Amino acid sequence: MKQDIQGARVQGGPAARRGGGRSRHSPHSPQSPQSPQPGGELLVVVDVGNTNTVFGVYRGDQLIESFRLSTDTERTGDEYGSLLLPLFSLHGIDPLAADAVVISSVVPPLHLTLDHLAQRYFGRRPLFVEPGVRTGMPIRYDNPLEVGADRVVNSLAARERYGAPVIVVDFGTATTFDVVNAAGEYVGGIIAPGIGISAEALFAHASRLIRVDVRRPDELVGKNTAAAIQAGIFYGYVGLVDGILERLLAEIPGVKMVVATGGQADLIASGSKYIREVDPMLTLLGLKLIHERNRG
Repeated sequence: MKQDIQGARVQGGPAARRGGGRSRHSPHSPQSPQSPQPGGELLVVVDVGNTNTVFGVYRGDQLIESFRLSTDTERTGDEYGSLLLPLFSLHGIDPLAADAVVISSVVPPLHLTLDHLAQRYFGRRPLFVEPGVRTGMPIRYDNPLEVGADRVVNSLAARERYGAPVIVVDFGTATTFDVVNAAGEYVGGIIAPGIGISAEALFAHASRLIRVDVRRPDELVGKNTAAAIQAGIFYGYVGLVDGILERLLAEIPGVKMVVATGGQADLIASGSKYIREVDPMLTLLGLKLIHERNRG
């Protein structure tokens, strides 16, 4: 997988490079337009990050499809709709058949845009994950209002899927480490710069260094400048992640799972000693769970 992250291209490592004990959760097998869809409620879930926005479609308990668009605060609801409608049509999904829309967003300027999108193109007023929404998870934070919606959603999904205590690592524009204790409560976490913006800072401030793909290098010791930069970025970031996880695991007894999600999860998990599972659609599952807790 390869995608642009704030100017630094990020490429995931092959599955063969992952540790033997690590698994990748397969969230769904997308259906062809000709395949019969299972019965059940049609739920649209939307995960709005600083870099990408992911739209997921559940039919009952099955995630039947997901789509990824770039996040753009200048884009209107109609522009988002014009991008989404062909994707829904291609996969045989009628947007107006949606029974509900649930949105988690860390980009407040898009709130009205997404509200317009949901009402015009899905025919539903959306449920935004914000204070007052029932999650079923106590938030033990100094100021619960400061916790990003995505962090709460991820933690809820990880607790339900893997048990508690659990640690979630979300690789996005920033990398977050979130902790759910043995009682199933969200107790806080750690926020670090993401690998993409870290690489971009290097390229922007070291004028003699060339811009390279951010990926796992073939060798630890680079034999040229590009390979040396790739090794430094990849292994430096793996060291950051594993260093934090090592400290968390020493402090929190009996952790059931260390799960990674987000755009660079596969890349970093391929070199990590502590990440045991990659679950790319964890946030979408959390949004579905929040919908179930607020239904009716």
